[in-house]
Amino acid sequence: MADNRTVSQGQSATAAKEHGLIITILIVLLVIAALAVVGFACIKPAPDTVQGMGDATEIRISGKLPGRVAELYVEEGARVHKGDTLVRIHSTLVDARLSQAQAIESAASATNRKVDAGTRPQIIASARDIWAQAQAAAEIARKTNERMKNLYAKGVISAQKRDEANAAYKVAKAAEATAKSQYDLAVAGAQNEDKEASRAMMDAAKSGVAEVDALLEDQYLTAPDDGIITVVYPNESELVAMGAPIMSLQKDDTWAVFNVRETLLKDITEGTVIRVKIPALDVEEDMTVFYIRDLGTYANWQATKATGDFDARTFQVKARAGHKIDNFRPGMSVVYLGVK
Repeated sequence: MADNRTVSQGQSATAAKEHGLIITILIVLLVIAALAVVGFACIKPAPDTVQGMGDATEIRISGKLPGRVAELYVEEGARVHKGDTLVRIHSTLVDARLSQAQAIESAASATNRKVDAGTRPQIIASARDIWAQAQAAAEIARKTNERMKNLYAKGVISAQKRDEANAAYKVAKAAEATAKSQYDLAVAGAQNEDKEASRAMMDAAKSGVAEVDALLEDQYLTAPDDGIITVVYPNESELVAMGAPIMSLQKDDTWAVFNVRETLLKDITEGTVIRVKIPALDVEEDMTVFYIRDLGTYANWQATKATGDFDARTFQVKARAGHKIDNFRPGMSVVYLGVK
């Protein structure tokens, strides 16, 4: 009997301990649940971080003179100022055209003076010689043009070289025609109409020289603005075509650009002053918005709910500081902090 009572008392004590442990666990779970509910109620979601980057205007420098890069005066990373000489391009073809145009101008000018002074045997002989020279030059240009056509047909030279030879032939033919006209005028004698025609031919010859001079102006390309040379495309001695970019210049007008959803634009318009942070420089700056543009449907923020929500369009926003920010470079991260 004593043993049975002892066993019964042990079982009761064990049951009491288990009951107390269960109650303790339940209380702990209730406390944790209450803390979680309070935490979720008190915690507010952090605002979205709008991150952009620095950007700047980049200018591609090119010219209208086809030729060979004779000298590069700058290299990538060089800082230049407006008007600094960047590169020299040399073209033997254009130099030859200039000499030819100047010779035609001289011939036209001399003939005009002779027409005004009256026809003399010496004038007629001189005009004949000039015409003969022009005929010889035209014949050489014709043969050169034919050779270039044949070489192009065989794939030996480029279309540009063929076109240059054809242009030189046309110039030579024009010079021949001008020289012949001058000779005919000298033989026929100077009438009023002849004098007018002579002056017109002289003006045309001067226009030819001016045209070539305009091409030669692009022998030396200069910096259009202050900035940094970011890319140099050809090396020295390489050929460049008309209008081909030779180098890129990055202007000193760095700004910040952000891509933001339309729901963040309610307080932002052109002229709005915003506060931004540049992490790389560890500085905060005020910038003024000067550009806002829709990026199109391809950049929409898609709705995550089936109902009760809408797609938000993405807008590009650009802003610049009112002063130069030292060491602020294109590509640096910029964080939007809010409207000031």
